[in-house]
Amino acid sequence: MKETEKILKQVTEENIKFIHLWFVDILGQLKSVTIRDRELEKALEEGIGFDGSSVEGFARIYESDLLLKPEPATFRVLPWCSHPQEKVAALFCDILTPEGKGYEGDGRLALKKLADRARRQGFEFKVGPELEYFYFKPNSTEPIDQGGYFDFAPRDMAANLRQETIRLAEEMGIAIDCSHHEVAPSQSELAPRYGNALTMADNLLTLKVITKEVARKYGYSASFMPKPVFGENGSGMHVHTSLFKDGKNAFFDAKDPFLLSATARHFAAGILTHCREITAICNQWVNSYKRLVPGYEAPVYIAWAQHNRSSLLRIPAFRHGKGTAARVEFRSPDPACNPYLTFSVILAAGLDGIEKKLALPKAVEEDIYRMDEAERKERNIPSLPGSLIEAIMLTEKSSLVRKALGEHIFEQFIANKKIEWDRYRTQVTDYEIKTYLPLL
Repeated sequence: MKETEKILKQVTEENIKFIHLWFVDILGQLKSVTIRDRELEKALEEGIGFDGSSVEGFARIYESDLLLKPEPATFRVLPWCSHPQEKVAALFCDILTPEGKGYEGDGRLALKKLADRARRQGFEFKVGPELEYFYFKPNSTEPIDQGGYFDFAPRDMAANLRQETIRLAEEMGIAIDCSHHEVAPSQSELAPRYGNALTMADNLLTLKVITKEVARKYGYSASFMPKPVFGENGSGMHVHTSLFKDGKNAFFDAKDPFLLSATARHFAAGILTHCREITAICNQWVNSYKRLVPGYEAPVYIAWAQHNRSSLLRIPAFRHGKGTAARVEFRSPDPACNPYLTFSVILAAGLDGIEKKLALPKAVEEDIYRMDEAERKERNIPSLPGSLIEAIMLTEKSSLVRKALGEHIFEQFIANKKIEWDRYRTQVTDYEIKTYLPLL
């Protein structure tokens, strides 16, 4: 039985009456068009039309007609808004032109193209993100607990929220390997099981929806804002990466001191080489740069190590005989990024390192935070950009990012971020009023 036929059969048997067609805008914000069950067969076969001119970074008014084409493999029942008499489901969609071609503004398509490029070289790109976020009391940034890293109840009041989130996620086929309280009060982490990058991007968006829905159910809110609370750690999304070839981890070499293959070393060197120019994609908001400052476990120094958590890239330790676990952890992305674009530029940077056989510099195991500027300069340890505008200017000059995302996404993303920066820099903040009004 074809996948489409299976879905239509399930819709009938389980009395699924509403289907959300999900897609994301250029910033990674989830969008949805809801259809009735009777329209699903047509949607799967032909696509459903929508106005792209109203979506951030999509088509201009005179070329606004676009199609949502659901991908059958992503079909899932949404347990939090279903009941036995009438269920609701969702599908992630590709975005097509009226002629049936892939739309160049679709970030999902950009990731598919990068994955195809890797596949032509025999690789499958796999990722394992660590999704950090905060729970807050309604309409505030007031924490719901005062727990700390790995704390257990009663200090960790979010444990039940995480547990229900995981139960719903796994009911939808999204495996979660672990969860725990993070460093800051009211901060949590969910770690989805390592897997294919495209599926993971879909799963991350779904997991964020589930997390917010569960929080709302119990009268709280959940936020994936990178730095919502001054003086506390921000939320990151460390991305564990590897390439698999013929079913084996191409990053593993039992003879290497770090158990890393030449492929892994070139991949890591590619990320270090291009990390500054991809930062605007991985950390796309003004607020992202309130997290990327020294002293709060956020990696801002461009170096790599095995045990050093002050470095941008880390090689997590794993059992020697378990080669499938060899990976490179890229620590700067945050959970508010567009995962399709973020995974695309990480893969593009890594593949560039492999293709050019870029050399990985010497590891830095010392605490970089404790080094002064002169020592960092002497050891050639530069920093990531310190603001959105600095990051944008670097990305704007990047041929690698332009090629990875395609002309349309690249130009629209840069334009959008420049507008955001202009809006931000013209604001008069509470800090300025408190600091300067009495003085000047």
